[in-house]
Amino acid sequence: MPRNSGQREGSPFTGLAPVFMKEFSDHLSSARMMVLMLFVIVFGAFPVASSLQELRNITEADAYLFLRIFTSAPESLPISFVFALNFIIPIMAIGLGFDSVNSEFNHRTLSRVLSQPIYRDALLLGKFLGALATLAVALTALWLIVFGAGLLLLGIPPRGVEVARAASFLLVTIAYGGVWLAVAMLFSVIFRSTATSALCALGLWLFFFFLWPMIASAITTGFAPSQFRTADEVLAVEQVGSVLARLSPGTLFGEAVIGLLNPETKAFGYFANMLLSQSRGLIPGAPLPFDQSLLLIWPQITGLIAGMIVVFAAAYIVFQREEVRA
Repeated sequence: MPRNSGQREGSPFTGLAPVFMKEFSDHLSSARMMVLMLFVIVFGAFPVASSLQELRNITEADAYLFLRIFTSAPESLPISFVFALNFIIPIMAIGLGFDSVNSEFNHRTLSRVLSQPIYRDALLLGKFLGALATLAVALTALWLIVFGAGLLLLGIPPRGVEVARAASFLLVTIAYGGVWLAVAMLFSVIFRSTATSALCALGLWLFFFFLWPMIASAITTGFAPSQFRTADEVLAVEQVGSVLARLSPGTLFGEAVIGLLNPETKAFGYFANMLLSQSRGLIPGAPLPFDQSLLLIWPQITGLIAGMIVVFAAAYIVFQREEVRA
């Protein structure tokens, strides 16, 4: 089945730039974007404000004081800024993408758009990149607000390695949002009803956020032997549990953020300190260099990017088989 009603010459991505710019400008100027931004800023402001109040009272020297803004959980509000992002980024991504395709079907505009010199490839990719760029702008603005608040209230500038780690954290956050944006677009392609696509995307997020950690733990416990004989058996069971838990994008995002913003992190999992091969030559409590932290979290970053690509590819395949005639 051809991509459009007629055959056209040229690249399959002809028309990508106009679609991207239109989606990007529509998202930035929409009332939905304003509501989502206010939700993100308000929800993220409370842990940051509480953390800054406590960090101002720290008297001992801390080489990574700026990074503690993102990871510290104050006693008055036991939620860190990173945990808040893990909760609100999927909501924001789903809010941007749940009606990106099915709204075109419902308004009977998709066939008219594809009658122009625009391929399906360019249309779907342009919509995804436009929403992802909007999400990146919002997260970058929030990142700058947090950094500016830290400069004003802490009174000290961040070091270069802190800026590099925080910038890498921003890129990982955008990749995490891209996974849920691709999920929202997949359901938008599958279902013609915008309410159904939104509910399915939110339901999948709630499943991975709340239920999957418990399911992974139950599966690991169920297949574990009743009595362990060796340390290798214990370690093998915990490794299976870690693999199952990492099927959730939230787990990958959390581990990547911990490796970046907590330089003292040298391994993940329950038995990270038991692995002699991972701790050989390392000083306990000493921070890792930035490049070593990147090597540590590279599998998590790769998993997020691969998940985004795989889900978007699934949406692309389904969209190519859709009937678009009015």
